[in-house]
Amino acid sequence: MKWIPIVLITATPAFSGGLAQQKTIDCYCTDKTGSRVELGEMTCLQVDGRMFMAQCQMSLNVPMWREISDGCLSSSLRQSPEPAIDTGGIDAKI
Repeated sequence: MKWIPIVLITATPAFSGGLAQQKTIDCYCTDKTGSRVELGEMTCLQVDGRMFMAQCQMSLNVPMWREISDGCLSSSLRQSPEPAIDTGGIDAKI
């Protein structure tokens, strides 16, 4: 009967040693081109013709895209009604 506790005590380091040597896995999302997107980064996604802002987040130990808001952010630059370059010298029929 005295040998059972000794076996358990000597076997414990063998089991715990395997857990300490495991490699940490980087978690990240990917965009439609397969490029890496880090956790917390936001981007505009287009899915089934619908566009929305999404953030790369973790859910149940799995990286996923979570919808943040409808529509996508865009710049608010004023657009001039006139073209930026003088097109008077270009023949429109060509």
